[in-house]
Amino acid sequence: MEIEEAAAQLTAELLPITACEMVPLMEATGRVLAEDIRSAFDVPHFPKSAMDGYAVCAETVKDAAPDHPVLLHVTGEMLAGDASIRHSEGCVETAPTGHSEGHTEDDSVYHTVERSNEEPCHTDSDFRGTAVRIMTGALVPEGYDAVVRQEDTDYGEKEVLIYKRVAPYTNYCRVGEDIQKGSVVLTAGRRIDRVEAGILASLGISVVPVVRRLTVSVISTGSELCDVADKTAKSSRFLEAVTKVSAFLRAGHEEATALEPETGRIYNSIAYTLTASLVAAGFSAEHCICADDEKEIAAVLERALQTADVVITTGGVSVGKKDLLPEVLDSIGAKRIFSGINVQPGTPTIGSVKDGKAILSLSGNPYAALVNYDLYFWQVAAKLTGCSAYLPVTEDAVLESEYPKVNRMRRLLRARVKGGRVTIPAKSHASSVLSNLLDCNCYIDLPKETEVHPGDTVKVIRMP
Repeated sequence: MEIEEAAAQLTAELLPITACEMVPLMEATGRVLAEDIRSAFDVPHFPKSAMDGYAVCAETVKDAAPDHPVLLHVTGEMLAGDASIRHSEGCVETAPTGHSEGHTEDDSVYHTVERSNEEPCHTDSDFRGTAVRIMTGALVPEGYDAVVRQEDTDYGEKEVLIYKRVAPYTNYCRVGEDIQKGSVVLTAGRRIDRVEAGILASLGISVVPVVRRLTVSVISTGSELCDVADKTAKSSRFLEAVTKVSAFLRAGHEEATALEPETGRIYNSIAYTLTASLVAAGFSAEHCICADDEKEIAAVLERALQTADVVITTGGVSVGKKDLLPEVLDSIGAKRIFSGINVQPGTPTIGSVKDGKAILSLSGNPYAALVNYDLYFWQVAAKLTGCSAYLPVTEDAVLESEYPKVNRMRRLLRARVKGGRVTIPAKSHASSVLSNLLDCNCYIDLPKETEVHPGDTVKVIRMP
């Protein structure tokens, strides 16, 4: 079976999570919206200035130019957060000759404006001859339809010279310019990231409806495995290691001290690789180790299915003496969806379903497990959460590295893509090697029996 068919058949067996919960906005990052978000008001809900400058009527300054400025009376100022004009007081007289650059004694635009403290400074009949000093983000008062940036003025406080014309609504943010009242801004199934969080805040939403957090249980099978967090798995040498660490700390060092596992045993690296990926995606994840015992694996698998939405197993899927997963899956009544995929590595990967929950059984080799996890799990996550952002992204790129091997099966190569060009930094392509993924961010999806050379276009699957 091909990867695409296997993933489609597995996800067809699953139903999306319908339960939702309300979480504070600060805790919603990485979660998936459970319902559409509709704006209850316009954003902005008042006209505001996009510049520091002067609010004007555009018609009044239509003839303004550096050599023929327009003089306006400044009635007051508006600061960000003000609800009304801070009015000027007293009498404003004609500016003296040479008041500002570009002014001459013959300039006809100069005039005298006299006001008493009791006289209104801004009425419908006189706003055309006035301006309001205004700051970025401040409310543009009614009657004014543009903002002249302060660099195009003489920065006058009581009278201001305008040296440049502006069209209506220049430097003017209209009501609803960003978001209109009643519009659907974010749709259900969208993952909340930094932009979404900012939009929700701009709408005044402090508590967000999100899909219940996806829970995943990772079960690693293999009697050779030990957990790095399990001190007892490190034998009697653990006490010796603790003594060394204490000595380092007393000496002012902060180096991490590692301890080699007992002969014949290995640390369960793949469990930490997968759970780190799951937690980073905003999911709930736990992992455990099972010895190569059919009854123990079956019991742990059954318990995991009671609480987890998805169960991932690693190891035991091939045809060796201790590869027990096929028999275990049969014994618990899991429905086999696929096994034996046309891909390397990870050909023995098994996809099953029990009680409407997906079981993804991966190889015990770290790279084989990780690449097949990326191929199938994110498809499952997208189906369960209703969020397409989890789906793998594929693109074309130009190969820059040599890869002389022609593979018998479809092959997924760890690689690095940037700017439409892809390289293969890994020297080893062994399924058991994890460290050379540090320099990689994608997989090259190479069809079977295909010869490629530098300059060829290849298909690339980006790592999540």
